[in-house]
Amino acid sequence: MGRTTDPVLRDPSPDEQTLTAGDERERRSLIAPGLPRDRWCAEALAEAVSIPDLGRDIPATIDWCVRVGREAPAAGDGRTTELWDLLAATAARDVAAARVLEPHLDALSILRQAGTDLASGADPWRVRDIGVDESSSWGVFAAEGSGMRVDAAEGSGMRVDAGETSSGWRLTGTKPWCSLAAHLSHALVTAFVGEERRLFAVALREPEVHPHEGPWVARGLPDIVSAPVDFDGARAVPVGAAGWYLSRPGFAWGGMSVAACWWGGARGIADAVRAAASSERADQIALVHLGRADAALWGARAALREAAALIDGGSVPDPRLLAERVRTTVVGAATTVLAEADSALGPGPLVSDAAYARRVADLHLYLRQHHGLRDAARLGRLAIEGERD
Repeated sequence: MGRTTDPVLRDPSPDEQTLTAGDERERRSLIAPGLPRDRWCAEALAEAVSIPDLGRDIPATIDWCVRVGREAPAAGDGRTTELWDLLAATAARDVAAARVLEPHLDALSILRQAGTDLASGADPWRVRDIGVDESSSWGVFAAEGSGMRVDAAEGSGMRVDAGETSSGWRLTGTKPWCSLAAHLSHALVTAFVGEERRLFAVALREPEVHPHEGPWVARGLPDIVSAPVDFDGARAVPVGAAGWYLSRPGFAWGGMSVAACWWGGARGIADAVRAAASSERADQIALVHLGRADAALWGARAALREAAALIDGGSVPDPRLLAERVRTTVVGAATTVLAEADSALGPGPLVSDAAYARRVADLHLYLRQHHGLRDAARLGRLAIEGERD
């Protein structure tokens, strides 16, 4: 990728990949340009640079995510900008790595919101009963699919502090879209208790848990296999009361954390457009493509920064409306960048630059976590309700 004097993060050149943690600490924030990154974020990114196949070497990437998670903040704890800066900067380096990091940090945030903090020893839901510790790697499996359902049933077991049964809950059924289930140690899984959904922590390496190998023929995020998992009476620990997972404000915060990853992935693609527009052969059309991409990213970054400030300031009357606005704004910007890059650069880098082609394919698939017109309709409905309120 080309060099730029813009204060936001770009892909490091080969010479920069030898940066020490001390040098990396001077890098500037991506979401809040002009501000230096905090120590933990700078050192996490410096370590990411040292992983040769970040995002492709899944075990090494997961190990890095676990180490990052021990110090990373959670959205809503006063440091949301720092969290989103880390996610965006990771995606700017490698979209697949951000796709691994975001759900791991989201799971840790969810546990904290439920009162569980492994570092301090607080564990009201007794997740340690299923082998959870600070070395655990996490996924969040909350998708639903036609013909697939996971049910939770409570049997006999020991009563615990949160008033629930630690060892008496079992999950049965099939869950779709379980990313990296064959690689992770634990997951937070939504399951039905009657007709209401509830969140459970599950150990994925138990004999009652059966991850599928596919189908997964994706050209984007090819190593982030997101396939069904069969639960055959798998032991589970409830996390939060019935309905809590979807009703908590943190559900909206997590959706915007994904948007920060989209922004970072698009920023990396825009660097290639910037490099082309900066060359001696560039014409006015090249500058048009860069201008459109730059404006789209600037507006999306402003939305992320304002959202982070609102969240940490405790001034969000409707978290769902804020999340839908931010996600729609960012996905629109990322889509614009992809289109401008296609027009500006043509097929050349898609067939001759493996890193660029991989980034484009990864981001295209990652953006499908936004459901297009359905999510736009949801935003419109929430906007009308917000005006009435």
